[in-house]
Amino acid sequence: MSFNTFGHAFRFSTWGESHGPALGALVDGCPPGLSLSKADIQPFLDARRPGQSKYTTQRQEPDQVKILSGVFEGKTTGTPISLVIENVDQRSKDYSEVAKAYRPGHADFAYDQKYGFRDYRGGGRSSARETAARVAAGAVARLVIPDVSIRAWVAEIGGDAIDPANFDANEIGNNPFFCPDAEAAKRWEALVDGARKDGSSIGAIIACEATGVPAGWGAPIYAKMDSEIAAAMMTINATKGVEIGDGFAAARLRGEENADAMHPGNSGPRFDSNHAGGTAGGISTGQPIFCRVAFKPTSSILTPVATVTPEGEATEISTKGRHDPCVGIRGVPVVEAMMAVVLADQKMLHRAQCG
Repeated sequence: MSFNTFGHAFRFSTWGESHGPALGALVDGCPPGLSLSKADIQPFLDARRPGQSKYTTQRQEPDQVKILSGVFEGKTTGTPISLVIENVDQRSKDYSEVAKAYRPGHADFAYDQKYGFRDYRGGGRSSARETAARVAAGAVARLVIPDVSIRAWVAEIGGDAIDPANFDANEIGNNPFFCPDAEAAKRWEALVDGARKDGSSIGAIIACEATGVPAGWGAPIYAKMDSEIAAAMMTINATKGVEIGDGFAAARLRGEENADAMHPGNSGPRFDSNHAGGTAGGISTGQPIFCRVAFKPTSSILTPVATVTPEGEATEISTKGRHDPCVGIRGVPVVEAMMAVVLADQKMLHRAQCG
């Protein structure tokens, strides 16, 4: 059995391959009566679109979305919303070597073991190209949570982190790295370009914050707000770790340090800190929801790496073609989209149970 759907009350299914004619998403469970047009979706796809700088893949995809169903006279109808994005710049010949040997770190070998064969063109379904459909679905999810603001940024590339003292939200859109620290963004130019010129790649960490989430969304056990966020982020291609709030750093604190002390406030408790990342017992506290997502280095690199063929023979592989030297950079809109889907889903689940 294969799973291509995420969510409970608000859910979406993605379809398509990296080098197929198109890919897309089917959004189901969206409430009726919401204003929806291509203009509500396209800006988020434009942020994720490849080929916008020398620090990302040079594949040129316009990523223009089409809405095929679920909207009438500019409003959602409550029926499934079908979103389609055409592929126009495939170069399948670049993957002739991938057909002969597995890329270490990529899904090539695992796919063969599961399905018996694979679409080697760009990685097929395992390509990060699939995330365009997620971003489109996430744009619809944002309409369900209009009072929530979601913002993500790159916090670290190749082990070089931003300085929190230099954080400037206005800087995020001013550089090709979605970086809130102008000084770090300048350093990353040489760091990422150096990896690209070396025929290699580097990883990144993305931070994401959602404000305006009211207290009470989530569930105590199997649909915890934080577990749903972690699951959503771990489905993104190249993700290898998720932290909620302080994450692993919380294990190095004492109880009184980790506790988010509360005091009486004008509209509910006032918190001294947010080590928990906006959740307690799986339920939102009204504080900002905060997570960090770790992306591994891109597996498709020019540097030769030892591997095996489908027949089990030893060889080396060097992956030609157009690839991101740091796939985490374009992961920012994807992380935002998955956060939006989780929060829209949690809002609807809360309404269903608690009215």
